[in-house]
Amino acid sequence: MRWVTYDAGAGQRTGILDGETVRGLAAGTTLLDLLERDQLGEAGDGARRDPAEVVALQDVRLLAPLPRPPSVRDSLGFLDHLRGCYKALGRPTDLPDAWFQTPAYYFANVTSIVGPHDDVPVAPGCAMFDFELEVGAVIGRGGRDLRADEAERHIVGYTLFNDWSARDVQMRDMAQGIGMGKSKDSASTLGPALVTVDELEDHRRDGRLALSLSATLNGEELASGSLDAMDWTFADMVAFASRGTDVVPGDVICSGTVPGGCLLEHVDTPDVASARWLRPGDVVSLRGEGLGETRQTVVAGTPIVPLRSGY
Repeated sequence: MRWVTYDAGAGQRTGILDGETVRGLAAGTTLLDLLERDQLGEAGDGARRDPAEVVALQDVRLLAPLPRPPSVRDSLGFLDHLRGCYKALGRPTDLPDAWFQTPAYYFANVTSIVGPHDDVPVAPGCAMFDFELEVGAVIGRGGRDLRADEAERHIVGYTLFNDWSARDVQMRDMAQGIGMGKSKDSASTLGPALVTVDELEDHRRDGRLALSLSATLNGEELASGSLDAMDWTFADMVAFASRGTDVVPGDVICSGTVPGGCLLEHVDTPDVASARWLRPGDVVSLRGEGLGETRQTVVAGTPIVPLRSGY
């Protein structure tokens, strides 16, 4: 099933995609509620048999399928993405051993989730705004201290994820030494749908999902790749995320950026600040085989409100 959260003019609703229509559930039902109650399959069958409403897809605004997930962990599953960033910044591309020991992640800002076609404002004070081509795995069944050989069974489905990034702010974040913070606060895209695992089984190869992924900027393809090229699998990432803590229904565990799937990796000048970064009017689109497409326009952000330090 392909689950969406949408607004047809009367407020937020949840439903399933059926061709060019949306078969909606009763008002007040959310995708997160269904995941928490383990009723996704039952509710989907009900939407097919007896929907509360049927509306044309072209007449609705698609929101993020999970507008406010319990958490979003963005992992670094493609190590070649990190090597590409290091190369662009003039750093050695040999990675320290730590990157091969555990699948690193940071927590994204769940209050800044945006839908697949929403405008995205440039982060306040940012002159080096960027996007990132990723996929998010959504937890359907909670767990703790999961083994890698069982963790993937806790995933209910997948969705595209765009990790919008303020690169100049990120450089300051990293210099402060406590990880990425404000540079990742402004926006994260989920959507257009939560595609359940059964819909994607035909794409499974050697235990991995071989989904073709691509990103375009103003209609020009910037990157392409396949989800099965990850160095760390989703099973690895879910197991690691559950170490010593609970992963819960609705949590999103993200793949990390497909190599080449951001502007930073395409910087070809020692003066990084003068490279091509996103600006108002740019249109960014992510596509995923079986997952659909996001298409978003970058717009001007709000002016920065300085601190006492002047920053």
